Amino acid sequence: MFFSKLLSQRKKSIQRLLLYTGPALLVSMAYMDPGNYGTDIQAGALLNYNLLWVVWLSSGMAMLLQYLSGKLGIATRLSLPEIIREKLKKKKYIIPYWLGAEAAAAATDLAEYLGTVIALNLLFGIPMIYAAIFGALDVLIILTLATQSRFYIIERLFVIFVSIIGFGYFYEIFITKPDPSGILFHSFVPSLATSNAILLAVGIIGATVMPHALFVHSWLTKNKVEEKPLEERRRIRKLHLVENVVLLTIAGMINAAIMIMAATAFHSHNPGVASISEAYKTLIPLFGATAGIVFLLTLLSSGIASSVVGTLAGQAIMEGLLGKKVNLWLRRFVTRFINVIPTTIAILLGLDPLNILVYSQVVLSIMIPIPMIPLVIATGDKRLMGEFVNKKITTLLAVIFVGVILVLNSYLLFSVLGIV
Repeated sequence: MFFSKLLSQRKKSIQRLLLYTGPALLVSMAYMDPGNYGTDIQAGALLNYNLLWVVWLSSGMAMLLQYLSGKLGIATRLSLPEIIREKLKKKKYIIPYWLGAEAAAAATDLAEYLGTVIALNLLFGIPMIYAAIFGALDVLIILTLATQSRFYIIERLFVIFVSIIGFGYFYEIFITKPDPSGILFHSFVPSLATSNAILLAVGIIGATVMPHALFVHSWLTKNKVEEKPLEERRRIRKLHLVENVVLLTIAGMINAAIMIMAATAFHSHNPGVASISEAYKTLIPLFGATAGIVFLLTLLSSGIASSVVGTLAGQAIMEGLLGKKVNLWLRRFVTRFINVIPTTIAILLGLDPLNILVYSQVVLSIMIPIPMIPLVIATGDKRLMGEFVNKKITTLLAVIFVGVILVLNSYLLFSVLGIV
């Protein structure tokens, strides 16, 4: 009797978790978007497993900060952009902040859009210039299928996208046969021996702890708890914690798998891999055509899924900071097509898409403080959060993570300027 009751309770808990699951599933794409491909491939090929510790560190930092963002939406029934607008009050402060947040969202979408374009080019042989046009339509098609009342369609699609990426990299790791001792050692022993390592480390952090994901997570959870009483929000906060830990751990493992695959496949054979197309062409003679196709399918899934999240984040930022409902189709067109122009120019000039991906992630890392600092302040404010306010240890960890990111960013900037 006791065990049957226990099993029944556990079954109900799992059912509640599955019904709630969505917000962390969507933001998990921040761990495995095309920006991660760019930084992880270069880091793995050039430095072997040396920067694996950065992947785990950035995944841990992102997990805590994403938890805080989601909890903020549950506690206040407001998104982070809405709270920032209320705190700033005056337009002379709100507008510059909004422009900075939009710049971060644009840099994010650039990386995701490039991933889709590269995948279409290599997988189907579509010329880059035409792939740039076709790639602009992907997110519009998906978002056509899902209105606010049918948002579950997007959540179900993301289960498919994440599964493709996860199983794809399980296959890549299986056939490349990495060195377990090297993985274990470099997962725990920090190393930043060169300026390239520092640049790539900051890029990895920027590709994982992403500004737009911190903005949109609170918006997604806020939409889950509208009109919900306090008792129900308490239960949802617990579900949010479990969903966050489970799904973002899986996403972090996929992020690490991208670097491990690159280190195993390219470091000994072609450490100077400088483009995703070169990575694809290097994989085929070493591990067969299937390995190359699986690699491109994961990239295409990553590009499409992360573009959807970027578009939703842009909507949350604009509505929250400007305090106005935005025409969804106008916002989706603006968000998607704003990157067609610079990407098309880059293609016509013959610039390397992988380098654009890496540097876009460095820009994102530098812009992380825009949502990160207000998030930590807001979730530590008892008047705002009530009983959901951070514990002291949580705030301390968040402040340490903020400090680590700011120090790395500052060192990178000083290195570029020749000060250090």
